Amino acid sequence: MSRSRLAPYLLASLMLLARCSSLLLAPSSLLRSSRLVSPAASRAPAASRAYTSSPLLLRGGADDEDKASFPTWSFNEACTAMTQTQLPLVAFSTAKNAAPDLTIFCLAGTDTDKAKSTLPLTPAATAFDSANGNALSSLLATHSKKLASGSAAGAFTPTLSIPSASALSSALVYSLGPGPKAAKKDASPLPEASLASSLGKFVASTAASSQAKTITLSLPEGALASPAEVSAFASAVYAAMYKDTRYRASPPPDNTLESIHLEFPSSAPPGADAALADARHYAAGVYLTKDIVNSPPNILNPLSMASTAEAIAAEFPDTMTLKILEMDECEERGMGAFLGVARGSETLPKFIHLTYTPPGGSTGGKKIACVGKGLTFDAGGYNIKTAMMELMKFDCGGSAAVLGAARSVAGLKPDIETHFIVASCENMINEKAMRPGDVLTASNGKTIEVLNTDAEGRLTLADALVYADVEVGADKIVECSTLTGACMISLGDEVAGVWTSSDELAEALAASADRSGDPVWRMPLVKAYNDSLKSKVADLKNIAGRYGGAITAALFLQNFVRDTEKTPFAHVDLAGPVWDNKGGEATGFGARLLTQWVQGEAKN
Repeated sequence: MSRSRLAPYLLASLMLLARCSSLLLAPSSLLRSSRLVSPAASRAPAASRAYTSSPLLLRGGADDEDKASFPTWSFNEACTAMTQTQLPLVAFSTAKNAAPDLTIFCLAGTDTDKAKSTLPLTPAATAFDSANGNALSSLLATHSKKLASGSAAGAFTPTLSIPSASALSSALVYSLGPGPKAAKKDASPLPEASLASSLGKFVASTAASSQAKTITLSLPEGALASPAEVSAFASAVYAAMYKDTRYRASPPPDNTLESIHLEFPSSAPPGADAALADARHYAAGVYLTKDIVNSPPNILNPLSMASTAEAIAAEFPDTMTLKILEMDECEERGMGAFLGVARGSETLPKFIHLTYTPPGGSTGGKKIACVGKGLTFDAGGYNIKTAMMELMKFDCGGSAAVLGAARSVAGLKPDIETHFIVASCENMINEKAMRPGDVLTASNGKTIEVLNTDAEGRLTLADALVYADVEVGADKIVECSTLTGACMISLGDEVAGVWTSSDELAEALAASADRSGDPVWRMPLVKAYNDSLKSKVADLKNIAGRYGGAITAALFLQNFVRDTEKTPFAHVDLAGPVWDNKGGEATGFGARLLTQWVQGEAKN
């Protein structure tokens, strides 16, 4: 054979040799089952593994100029870690601050009518007014129409600068409207309308615009009068200060706010300081939830989702333990529905199970489970999406809420054993991806005819629910997912739908929604619609007819909890409120809802 005829064979041999070499050098997580830990750590028990963060370097310095790799991906390796946004180091206090950069005087009216009288000064505002030549009184008189007793909360906020011997201090008037008690009577269930949350957002935005480092918030009688309101206020401050700058080469300046001092007319309500501390734990969970949903799909995948769970377990080793089921372990359990979805991805699936055990050990044998849909990206499979595909990074919203709640629960330490479960994978297309018409077998033995590969979330959740019910033996299960567009059409983009056959669980979630500011609405479970899920070739179809899609999706999931009477189960569809379309970012919805539910179950 001539050299010219040998050349293609030689080239093919060299390419094959190079491919084999790259496979030998590839990370074990891409070639076989791996638990995403270093060789040294893999020899240790799961509960005692040390977690070593490998954050992405998004901005290189002079030392990085010679590095050839681009920080967010490489050609042969998937990303294995997601950086997290750090909570601002803002100190909340109920002690007085003698010399703040900015004092915000919150004034409340005495009636609910739109009275012509101006807002009355609080004792603290009166003292400030007397010491500064009646400056506040003059300000109120000048703007008497806009600052009347019946004015809307926060509608007009004039600022007053007072020169002193040492510096220029500022005072700002914030109207609480008719008064805290009257305002609560007609409060909307949406978090944006609550007085405490609105005030928190205002303080954070004012701090950003004024560049104030220290703020005193002077309150009238009845404002932030309970620990729950104090916590809601602080949580809103943290939420408003969230900025996802992880993927910017030149991020904007950091927040300058260092401390907020709450000045009550007499004394702080009992438990206020504890509520302020708790708010930081709530915020940590919400920040993590936002980070996960906001992360681009070339950063967030099953590998980096699993490493995020490892970071939670490492931060709270006394109460959190982690188990990651690899592909072969999922196969051993017969998780054919979950693995069927995962076949089309470049990264192996990760089945994540975080267990929270109270500091004093589990009490009473009661345990509950939070299950989240963990699709880090959803292309739709062979039923490929024709719209909104660039937003399908938020299809992990359920798992983000679950992991965010896990982070909050670990910090708050409620007295109940809680399991956080995520079946993480991608719904992509390759030569191994599931096809329309395939029949998958779930881990409880039920067979599912796949009529639409874009109805994949319920397939992954099927095996996750069987695991929570059978292997964990949870007494109650709440599952969160961005499951259907039909729910968005029904409830819009601010309210999540709840489907459950348990009145008690529905009431508990409604109460958790009120406390958390994550609104939900109970939806019907129409048992007659089960007929539309019957398949001619399998036990179930993964989609039903055109109508009632959110209901039939909920009914489908009920097939994977053995007895919903003995084990109350709720499905929460948060497809609408998980994403802020106007702001173009995640809302953090669900983390506080689940955290409040866990805390409520602990008290019961």
